[in-house]
Amino acid sequence: MVEQPDHVVVHHAPYCPCCQRVFSSADVQWVESKRQVFDLPAPRLDVTEHQAGVIVCCGRQHPGVVSQPVQYGSRIRALSVLLNTDYKLPFEKIEQLLGDMYDCTFNESTALSANKACHERLEAVETTIKSNVKASKSTNFDETGMRVDGKLHWFHTASTGLFTYLFVHTHRGREALESEASLVKDYQGWSVHDCWESYFGFTNCSHALCNAHLLRELEALRQQGSKWAAQMHHFLHELYRVSHKATQIVDDKQSWLDRYRHICQIADAEEPPPMQGKRGKPKKTKGRNLLHRLVKHQHAVLAFAFHQEVPFTNNQAERDIRCLKTKQKVATSFRTFNGAQQYARIQSYVSTLRKHSMNVWQNLIDVFDNKTIVFQNA
Repeated sequence: MVEQPDHVVVHHAPYCPCCQRVFSSADVQWVESKRQVFDLPAPRLDVTEHQAGVIVCCGRQHPGVVSQPVQYGSRIRALSVLLNTDYKLPFEKIEQLLGDMYDCTFNESTALSANKACHERLEAVETTIKSNVKASKSTNFDETGMRVDGKLHWFHTASTGLFTYLFVHTHRGREALESEASLVKDYQGWSVHDCWESYFGFTNCSHALCNAHLLRELEALRQQGSKWAAQMHHFLHELYRVSHKATQIVDDKQSWLDRYRHICQIADAEEPPPMQGKRGKPKKTKGRNLLHRLVKHQHAVLAFAFHQEVPFTNNQAERDIRCLKTKQKVATSFRTFNGAQQYARIQSYVSTLRKHSMNVWQNLIDVFDNKTIVFQNA
């Protein structure tokens, strides 16, 4: 309950059953109990009129300047951007919602221009986000596909616990990762990813693999009767527990490496050898393919236990890019590449604000008001 409510309604008996005297609120001598009802205020647009005043000085008239006769302000444009980007509401639904609530004609072209303006004004903020991601000791990388202008494109993310960076590209692999928009090509910390081979081409950073992906593959093999997969599954869980959920470096590194390599030797003996077909490379089982990655990238698999700054999984990046899957279910695709770029930059900003526990709508208003954006706890 609040100390100063906006409205107070006193409920009292209408009359005295003895003398039939009619009561009013002035007859109330004290209040016995209270209850408060919280509700939305009646929605209405707040209209500010800007007048061009004229001042006469030195025999000359000096008029003020007023630009457009009618336009929408920062709050309603920020709300449109928030609804479209973070809440995935189509432009048609935004127009319908604002029409129902405020009886205004906030059409699709106005919503598009709001997105464009927000995207342009966030350029400096995006630079700040990118510099903070590159300065992090470990960064999570991931990518997901979505159609843009009728063709498959790829959204790439580089994220930390406090910052999210998204960009869109026509390719998934090395061409995208070496592009100007990419961060991995310049990153020098721990790159955490899901074993996509293109990432390993960058030697300027150290690599760590997502163990959640590996555990899922191991569990599938275990359910099919693989003994070595069950041992490796247990080993990774045990190492995760001993490292206090990947927050502390484990003791006796060599003994853990020896156990890991021993399980890999058991797997090599258990898995069938590659079978040569009529042509092409010999065909390997899923288990042997997984074993090959575990052996080749053993230091990337176990990095979480030997380096305190490395997480156990790549879930941070997956959470930060999951918004694209929701967007895909709602809108199926982006109509233009510019629209996809606008979404990526604005969503990066919104996600970063939420990680800093900052009010998203108010900070979007600040973007339209050209105020300096400072991230808390950065």
